[in-house]
Amino acid sequence: REETSDRERGRGAIGVSEKMTFTIPIENGNGVKNAEADSQRTLYPYVTGTSVVAIKYKDGILMASDMGGSYGSTLRYKNIERMKAIGKHSLLGASGEISDFQEILRYLDELMLNDNMWDDGNSLGPKEVHNYLTRVMYNRRNKFNPLWNTLVLGGVKNGEKYLGMVSMIGVSFEDNHVATGFGNHLARPILRDEWREDLSFEEGVKLLEKCMRVLLYRDRSAINKLQIAKMTEEGVTVSEPYSLKTFWDFKAFTNPTVGAEGSW
Repeated sequence: REETSDRERGRGAIGVSEKMTFTIPIENGNGVKNAEADSQRTLYPYVTGTSVVAIKYKDGILMASDMGGSYGSTLRYKNIERMKAIGKHSLLGASGEISDFQEILRYLDELMLNDNMWDDGNSLGPKEVHNYLTRVMYNRRNKFNPLWNTLVLGGVKNGEKYLGMVSMIGVSFEDNHVATGFGNHLARPILRDEWREDLSFEEGVKLLEKCMRVLLYRDRSAINKLQIAKMTEEGVTVSEPYSLKTFWDFKAFTNPTVGAEGSW
């Protein structure tokens, strides 16, 4: 293999990028061709987390997620936290690729550090963070190198509650309740029926637990180990992991093929 670079030609210096050219033998040995290393992209998510469900309640935001991390269809990890406090006023939850979520958290750490360095008495609120995430996701989508996550961003600043969502291609919206993954199909109907603006903390937790229980019954990637996070003017509180009480003796569960014509 032959390697040439600007540095070898006497033009290299610290801070100057070096473009490497590789000469790769063809398999039959009759010739050579030059190629530059291809850029690598996430073509398919590997370790993923499932649904996140969040609602507004009387005093702020409540968010719930389980702690499972699936490697394909294998439940590989059972202790992954997918909800994180962002700055003083925001709470972030994510479903999808865990490594991409970690990359997003690094982006946000840098954003918050830069914001704090101004030391001007102001701080980024949930709306600003949500807009930032929307730009990041849409920018990566345009590069055909998306971050494989669906994000939920909630927060409270100056007494105003905020809850929004952004998809892996940069589609974003605000609502009084949001859910990602399977939760968007199974939990949102429950929330539309039972959510109201003056929910107390206890009622909000009960509603989220009902949604998470339905997801546990129906989503193969869900596990019975979840956390609920609370965001108020005082800050973020994330509960210790706990399990829900479940009931698996429904007739439809014990013999799901009864009445299904043509089934095996």
